[in-house]
Amino acid sequence: ATAAGIDELAQLGKVARGSRVDLASSTIGVAVRAGAPKPDIRSVDAFKRALLDANAIAYTASGLSGIYFAGLIERLGIANEIKPKARIRPGGLVAELVVAGEADLAVQMVSELLSVAGAELVGPLPAEINQVSVISAGIFAGSSQSAAAKSLIQFLTTPSAARVMRSKGLTPASSG
Repeated sequence: ATAAGIDELAQLGKVARGSRVDLASSTIGVAVRAGAPKPDIRSVDAFKRALLDANAIAYTASGLSGIYFAGLIERLGIANEIKPKARIRPGGLVAELVVAGEADLAVQMVSELLSVAGAELVGPLPAEINQVSVISAGIFAGSSQSAAAKSLIQFLTTPSAARVMRSKGLTPASSG
């Protein structure tokens, strides 16, 4: 879960206090269908232009990236232009919509975009408007398997796990 989610669960007594370990982070990015031209999104102005030039943009209604993106287009002053061409899903992998030809751009966590065959990552949103989400683990309070959970969490912080995380678009916490 997110670091905030684990902390909330700890406050509710569902996760053992002090058991949270940050594993990785992910940023929000943009994907297109494999082989499609990749728009320039390296600056805020270029990103805005790419959104305005797209015929359809896919993002989720829920989840951190979807909620953030909906607020971002408001802050960028382009929500009125983007909303009519939005292809919003309640959740799931929105890059599937670019693969199916239903959207030109998909906006979601980089790790989720990379998991869709037939989609290509354009890149992360410009740093000044991107959001970093920390992914963490915690041990359920009163778990009868807390030693096994602790071992799993320790494994997820190893260099081997870090290599897999990087290949999936995540930045391991040990990488800074």
